[in-house]
Amino acid sequence: MWDFNVGNALAMMARTMPFIVLRMVVYFGIAAGYVLVTGTGAGIGYGVGGFGDEGFQANTTMWGAIMGFGLFGAIMYWAREYILYIVKAGHIAVLVELIDGKPMPDGKSQVSHATAVVKERFAQASVLFAIDQLVKGVIGAITGLVRGILTILPIPGAQQLSGILHAFLRVAVGFIDEVILAYAIRTGSTNPWGSAREALVLYGQNYKVMLKNAAWLAIIVYLMSFLVFLVMLAPAALVVYVMPGAWAAGGFVFALLFAWSVKAALLEPFAIACLMQVFFKTIENQQPDPEWDARLEQMSGKFRKLKARAMGASAGSGIHGNGDVRPA
Repeated sequence: MWDFNVGNALAMMARTMPFIVLRMVVYFGIAAGYVLVTGTGAGIGYGVGGFGDEGFQANTTMWGAIMGFGLFGAIMYWAREYILYIVKAGHIAVLVELIDGKPMPDGKSQVSHATAVVKERFAQASVLFAIDQLVKGVIGAITGLVRGILTILPIPGAQQLSGILHAFLRVAVGFIDEVILAYAIRTGSTNPWGSAREALVLYGQNYKVMLKNAAWLAIIVYLMSFLVFLVMLAPAALVVYVMPGAWAAGGFVFALLFAWSVKAALLEPFAIACLMQVFFKTIENQQPDPEWDARLEQMSGKFRKLKARAMGASAGSGIHGNGDVRPA
């Protein structure tokens, strides 16, 4: 059915509890921030609406809430690369060491140790973020290839089925980009662009195994997220009730936010730990297939850009092959 060990993934999460706590603080803090800033915006709108009739006050309250929500959303948009750098990549770094059976250094916290590892591989948050965006683009091209294969098959309704499959695959591969980053950390490469290129080729040549497991994990994660959403509807509706004015969609939006925070803090690291097991086991003793390298270069401009960055980094620092430093 699937190729990952749920018990091992849960054990890895337990052993990286400092990062689980950090993720909970960050993501639940983000959800709370949305609620507070949205509530503040609604309160300001309610106050401004006091100069008009009830209809005017209802409108200003609603628009105040929307503006508060949008303002905090813009702040989080600009903070996303630092969350990736400190929270996500750091957690990946310690998960990689656990998979390889490496102990955590004595006298050093997991978070500080992982931060040092990430900085060693990716000197700046912007570099990691740029690699992550290119990786997502290439993964999208691979899923597009899968959809294209289905479209040309002589199956009744294949066109409609391919659209549904593509939408599902977009959800399923949402965890894979972090597994690609895990490969860059695991190889110890000083050329993260080259490591990401290698990992994408290895992913491409094993896409059937990876997509199957990613699909199962997507079902598990989003089913659990939906259950959290249902549980959170009542308290979220209560939050909206105590806000000034009545925002009809507020309970639904806040329940979605808290379901997202549980998904990001707890369910996503579980899915990533599972996929890392599958990926590292699958690619063991494999080498990147030149045919897949050429195929990705042909189908994805993002891969061509990644490859050019990798070759530029290699030429500039005497790095060859998988990123090991050798005399130029």
